[in-house]
Amino acid sequence: DLKTIDAIAVAKGPGSFTGLRIGSATAKGLGLALDKPLVGIPTVEALAYNLYDVNGLICPIMDARRKQVYTGIYRYEDHRLMTVKDQMAVGIEELLSMLNEMGEAVTFLGVPVFKDIIADKLTVPFSFAPAHLSRQRAGAVGALGVLYYKEGRTETAAEHKPDYLRVSQAERERAQKLKKGSEGENA
Repeated sequence: DLKTIDAIAVAKGPGSFTGLRIGSATAKGLGLALDKPLVGIPTVEALAYNLYDVNGLICPIMDARRKQVYTGIYRYEDHRLMTVKDQMAVGIEELLSMLNEMGEAVTFLGVPVFKDIIADKLTVPFSFAPAHLSRQRAGAVGALGVLYYKEGRTETAAEHKPDYLRVSQAERERAQKLKKGSEGENA
């Protein structure tokens, strides 16, 4: 029964623009209709939660195109997922430089497109999570949703917005077109 729901957990991004819009619109609609709060879960944080109680750093990576990744850096302390660096869109080489500076063993999970560059550039011990743990899971979003709801980390359906981490290609192209148009007017 929908009336027994306390809150609605939703992956808030990053991810595909269309997927995030659909997921957020669905969660917002349910939240508004049922008058229930939303618990926005960072996508890469939910991905990291797949590796419960792993030692060392956990680094989920999602391909953001153009040699960039959506990522964050996490660790477990006392059986609790802790954020070392919040989710971000960053160049893969910049991420690897950060991890090298931290000087700790790291476990990667997510899209394996960058395995070769990781092996080439990373100087700290590293491993890759098995495939069955390297994908986004609704169960991880739900489990974190329960924890964060109990901590009061909620928002109203009206307040919720996806966290894209960067603008879409269409928005970038529009901005470039507007910039070129304004440069032509100033000439």
